[in-house]
Amino acid sequence: MTTKPVSGPRCAALVGTYTSGKTTLMEALLHHAGAIGRKGTVREGNTVGDSSLEARERQMSVELNVAHCDYLGEAWTLLDCPGSIELAQDSYNALMGADVAVVVADPEESRALTLAPLFKFLDDHDIPHMLFINKMDKATSRIRDVLSALQSVSSKPLVLRQVPIRDGETISGFVDLASERAYKYKENSTSDLVQMPDTVKDRETEARQEMLESLADFDDTLLEQLLEDVVPPSDEIYGQLTKDLQDDLIVPVLLGAAEPGNGITRLWKALRHETPEASKTAERLNIPLGGPGGGEGFTATVIKTFYQAHTGKLSLARVWDGTLAEGTAIAGERPSGLFRLMGGHSEKLNQAVAGDVVGLGRMEEVQAGDLLTAKGRDPESGMAWPAPQTPVFALAVAPVNRQDDVKLTSGIGRLIEEDPSLALEHNPDTHQMLLWGQGEIHLRVAAERLKSKSHVEVTLSPPQTAYKETIRRGIKQHSRFKRQSGGHGQFGDVHVEIKPLPRGGGFEFSDSVVGGSVPKQYIPSVETGVKEYLHSGPLGFPVVDVAVNLYDGQYHSVDSSDQAFKTAGRLAMSEGMPQCDPVLLEPIFLVKISVPTDFTSRVHGLISGRRGQILGFDGKQGWQGWDVVQAHMPQSEIHDLIVELRSLTLGVGTYEFAFDHLQELIGKLADKVISARQGDEAAH
Repeated sequence: MTTKPVSGPRCAALVGTYTSGKTTLMEALLHHAGAIGRKGTVREGNTVGDSSLEARERQMSVELNVAHCDYLGEAWTLLDCPGSIELAQDSYNALMGADVAVVVADPEESRALTLAPLFKFLDDHDIPHMLFINKMDKATSRIRDVLSALQSVSSKPLVLRQVPIRDGETISGFVDLASERAYKYKENSTSDLVQMPDTVKDRETEARQEMLESLADFDDTLLEQLLEDVVPPSDEIYGQLTKDLQDDLIVPVLLGAAEPGNGITRLWKALRHETPEASKTAERLNIPLGGPGGGEGFTATVIKTFYQAHTGKLSLARVWDGTLAEGTAIAGERPSGLFRLMGGHSEKLNQAVAGDVVGLGRMEEVQAGDLLTAKGRDPESGMAWPAPQTPVFALAVAPVNRQDDVKLTSGIGRLIEEDPSLALEHNPDTHQMLLWGQGEIHLRVAAERLKSKSHVEVTLSPPQTAYKETIRRGIKQHSRFKRQSGGHGQFGDVHVEIKPLPRGGGFEFSDSVVGGSVPKQYIPSVETGVKEYLHSGPLGFPVVDVAVNLYDGQYHSVDSSDQAFKTAGRLAMSEGMPQCDPVLLEPIFLVKISVPTDFTSRVHGLISGRRGQILGFDGKQGWQGWDVVQAHMPQSEIHDLIVELRSLTLGVGTYEFAFDHLQELIGKLADKVISARQGDEAAH
């Protein structure tokens, strides 16, 4: 292989599913590069990644982790991204600042589908990526079977770069298909070059031919060589591998095991020789370079916001070109410092150059996705910044200490800035504050961060369903409010007609009073009293789809007042509504469930088991082998729908929902809801 010129700082994101071993892989890469003297483990809670208390308690990544190292004289930033589908927003945002992604996969066919959403994101954004099949020391499946399963979720061809050498049931090394050299693993050290065993030669020849044929699809010269049985030199093969990766045409596949350090040297070599530089990544992202107007300056993109308990806001930014010096003003703000991050620790810098990933201290106005230049902040950076994931799970959140209401709102605001896949809703029907996210783990972690970062302890509980009630028949009601207590009394007398409206009709108030039996100045007060009652009808829920007409009444020249007629209006409703055959209404949502086609039949059972009505299904646009199933489902049945849906679909199923209509609920289910509401009111 030819000598490679030294590259500027580059950035690699480690992505993959939960338990695939990304944090352990980052630890192995850092150790191999000499950035850390001793490898930590997730079990012991002493890795560079997963430095937060929430991550170590769960032994899983719960947010983006950043590390820096030098490998053979070149600077690298490694981004260890969360693997849980509930925390994918951090991964997607981080990938926008990376030159290459290393997709870490389990060596099991059954786990391949879990990578489908990630591969789709990488393909949609043309992000160069390689695949590292981890835990090969514990593999039970054949690599060709694993590769076949993984290929089914990747639109780009997977190109195997190595074949394993087996020593009985143990994988003891590998053959590099480009150089045709064999290596034997040495734990936590560089592999030894060995003679290729006879047992692997046939498989190596077959796999190498498959690799070359894949590369020949993108190079006519290589295709001609293969047709003429000319063996291309290894330098040409490496060059083609590099070009095809950088152009996001292929997905090279490497093998290894992060925990014992197997395959780490080969992975580092692939990263070093094949990862594009920051300028090429900026070009792919459509980021203008050269500073404002092409002059001197810098260009950077904010890829993540952190709020730290003691130091405040930290904006993680990728510098694309120029030099960003400490003290440089950006849009009227001056960062409190430039920092290089290493897990939970930071080091102050004097400047950052093109390719660096640095923290900007206390830039209060900047947000993830902003383009920063010497001129200022541009929220429209030119890149297709990932939209926040649609929330699919909610819990009602309330402060343990009622005096923390303001701190709670501001604390959640900071959490949303850190993670835009969270959302806050003040539900006007149930009067609950709802924290929305991607699942229960997501929201539990958010609650723990509120406590550790904002010092606000909260309770989380299932959200209430926004039931309503209406009436089935109309009546006429005469009600009088009269009170004498010395001096001026209170007098209001009304005749109203209460009628049901069609579903969705809302509320209508009218008057047909003649002869001044109710003076005009008191009619709005009657309407106010009627509306006040509608907040809680005979069954205890807000009343909808009702029309009220005031058609007669009486007044007293001295004792009548706005307050008296308001009370009379409310009294007419409370006396008349129970006679109108009240009925409970439950909200029905239009739900669109996205799943791989193999799971569509399971989703049908899931919907029917939750009182849903299937409307139909079709192929999911832009997703090969996926369906979208549409259904009407009661709101009360979709609170934990995502939990069961993921359980049925290896974690990849998801859904969108929107309110559609209200529908009568009768029988035992209605009795149970009404009884629970009456019990709540009695308790309060």
